[in-house]
Parts: sequence; structure tokens; C-alpha cells
Amino acid sequence: MIDPKIETAIEAGLEAFSKYSSFNAASLTRVFEDVFASDHDFLVKVDLMDEVFNDHPQLEALREVFFDLLLVNFFSADVKKLEEDYLDSPEWEAIEEETLDRGTELLNVLLYLNECEDEDIEPELEDYLKEFLLVDEDEFQDEYRIYEPVIAHQILLESPVAEISKVAEKLPEDSELKELFYPVMCFFQNINPSVDEKNAIADKAIDKEFDMAVLQILISFS
Repeated sequence: MIDPKIETAIEAGLEAFSKYSSFNAASLTRVFEDVFASDHDFLVKVDLMDEVFNDHPQLEALREVFFDLLLVNFFSADVKKLEEDYLDSPEWEAIEEETLDRGTELLNVLLYLNECEDEDIEPELEDYLKEFLLVDEDEFQDEYRIYEPVIAHQILLESPVAEISKVAEKLPEDSELKELFYPVMCFFQNINPSVDEKNAIADKAIDKEFDMAVLQILISFS
């Protein structure tokens, strides 16, 4: 099964990647959708998805972002076919263990956007940090550490995108948010940008094809 929102996100992300790249990623939309929609177990789907990326190294930048999408699709579509307490089962625990090093922080943003839709609220950065990630709570200091660059630069939401880009470039290489900082901050600054605003974001992007693909995934998801 495939969640319609995930289907839209795949299409939007690949189209944006194609727009700023010499590689026609959009031609693989159906291939990815077939993998996501298949009836295979989660780990088999991961292998099938990885095969597509292995066959098309031009798309490598999106591999872990698509893992996030596959996981969100599992939570929203596949899990409906499984037993009610499957996510508490030893089987799922083993899968989590095996895929511990996969995916990115985009997963949390996507789960937050799903929650916003369920609760009919507008996505906001402060709400994401404090109410969803609970960065102010003592037991969530890992999240605080990961999101420190975002917490420290929330003022950027009031700044031109050029300023967001400057800060993104200066983030340390080992920051878990280094690649995602620019598209995620641009998204929270304006969750529904016009064509001109998107062009301005692309103009200051650090890695156009990746940044714009991530941005379009978030826009289409919200």
C-alpha cells in the first residue's frame, strides 16, 4: 500500500531534483511508487529501494530521505495490514535495530506534519521544537543537541533566505542537520511559497537539486 501523501511527495521530490539536475529523476517516479506500494515486508522494500539507488548513482543524495518516506509510508499505510501491536513486537524491534543508521532528521519533520494535519494546526518551527521534539525537557537532550543550530538561529525565520544559506554553510561537517538545515528552515519560514519565492530559495541553495527536492517533499506533504 502507498499513502497518497507519500505518493505526491515522491513525485514532487523527483520533479524538483530533475529541474535542477542534468539527470531525469522524474522518470523513476513509477519505479519508486511500485516499490513503496508493494506487499513485501519492510526490509525487503528497503532492499528494493536501495537497488533503484544503486542503479542510478546520480540520485544518491536522496537515498536516506527516501528511506524516511518509506518509513512514514510503513507507519501510515503498511501497518494497517499488520496486527494492532506490531510496532511493539520483537520483530519490529529487530527491524529498528537493523536500520538504526538509516534515514535522516527529515523523518521527524514528516511525522510532525502528519500530526499537524491530524490536529488541524499550522506547522510552526517553535511548535515543532517545543511541543513535538520536546527540546526543553531534560529527558530529550539528544534532540536538543541535534537541533541546537536550529534553536540558536530561529531568528532566521525573519531574515532573507540568503542569511539562512550563510548559516547553513558554516555549520560543522559533523552536524546531523548540516544538509537539511537550509531546506527545513526555508520551509518553516514559508510553508506555501509562490513560484517566485521558490526561485529565490533555489537561487541561494547550497545544493540546488537536493535542497529543492527536500523542500518540495515538505511542501507537498503539508
